[in-house]
Amino acid sequence: MKRAVLMMILGVAIMMGRDNVLQDTIDQAAPGSKLELPSGEYHGNIIIKKPLIIQGPDDRSAKIVGDGNGTVVTIRSSYVTLKNLTIKHSGAEHERVDAAVSIKKAEHVTVDNCHIDDCLFGIDMEQVNRSQITRNWIRSKPFSLGLRGDAVRVWYSNDNNLSENYVTKSRDFVVWYSHGNTIAHNFGEYSRYSLHFMYAGKNDVLFNTYEHNSVGIFFMYSQDSIAIGNVIKSSLGTTGLGIGLKDASNFTLKDNTMIYCARGLYIDRSPFQPDQNNTIENNRILYNAEGIHFHSLSISNNIVGNIFKGNIEHVVDDDKVTLHSIKNHWDGNYWDDYEGFDKNGDGIGDTPYLLFYYADKIWLLNPNIKFFYASPIISIMNFLARLAPISQPVLLLKDSHPVMFEKDLEKGVFK
Repeated sequence: MKRAVLMMILGVAIMMGRDNVLQDTIDQAAPGSKLELPSGEYHGNIIIKKPLIIQGPDDRSAKIVGDGNGTVVTIRSSYVTLKNLTIKHSGAEHERVDAAVSIKKAEHVTVDNCHIDDCLFGIDMEQVNRSQITRNWIRSKPFSLGLRGDAVRVWYSNDNNLSENYVTKSRDFVVWYSHGNTIAHNFGEYSRYSLHFMYAGKNDVLFNTYEHNSVGIFFMYSQDSIAIGNVIKSSLGTTGLGIGLKDASNFTLKDNTMIYCARGLYIDRSPFQPDQNNTIENNRILYNAEGIHFHSLSISNNIVGNIFKGNIEHVVDDDKVTLHSIKNHWDGNYWDDYEGFDKNGDGIGDTPYLLFYYADKIWLLNPNIKFFYASPIISIMNFLARLAPISQPVLLLKDSHPVMFEKDLEKGVFK
């Protein structure tokens, strides 16, 4: 009965053209009420300070439109749900973090199946726990890349589920100082950082797809997390990379695909803790300019059962004094340039795979020369460097059990 009265008040107010109709209805609603918004446009900005459900039609034709200043929907209560809504036209001030939805100091908040557009930041979460951010479509304002806001900003927020969201033309999706979150089955494109972690632990990153972003997934100053089944494609440019680890310990990267990136995997001082390892297993590192790029002191990574195929350089170590790639554990990977044999037919090469660094590889010293990779002159130089190197080559890595064919990894030949 109370819900029916509220909806009648809402309908009358709409017909009267009152601007603050939705806020008035929210203020009059009892805690725990459900407001079912008919199709139409409702004026923001609104503030929710009690448990409440606001739900529109499945086609998201109920639109909450901000006034172009500040945040469109501000949530300052636990047990709030926004569902099936279109939320548009926030302010454009970074200092205020103008957003479509701002949530602070709350638990069990749900934002589901909402269409967010023309908002500087999408969903801003600060000290929000055990909440659901699912099935949303998010785009920032039409600014240059660095001036857009973040699609989702997770700050000191734990144990949340952020899944099945579609992000386009925003800046970053950030998870900072936050732990125990699940980020799964999201899609992101034409942004800067598809997913960026800092000082975060025990997060699960599962089956996301990121295309045409500057950076796919970057873990910084973090630990105890897993990334499984993600696909990162076409992260290009000078900063382009698929998955990055910086000062990251006790990570598992498994069954991911990094394809057509400037750098498939970037490892910088990881693992950071001297008594821990990172596991990089069963990933497909395909057709990148650099398959794995080692920067700074990066040792004790277990790199096992991966596919290295079609990369200009499978492994690059940019330390000009002491190469660290050799100090990682390499075993059972497939290398498309392996030249050994398998006499007993067990699917494993009879001789180790050895990758050397030749001083003549000038494209490693000058990235611009990569444009000429596979040209006749570079091919001749590469051949001569191996035939009669002008200096002693340096060993980058040794894989004692190289797998002969990609399909052998799928069949589990290497254990």
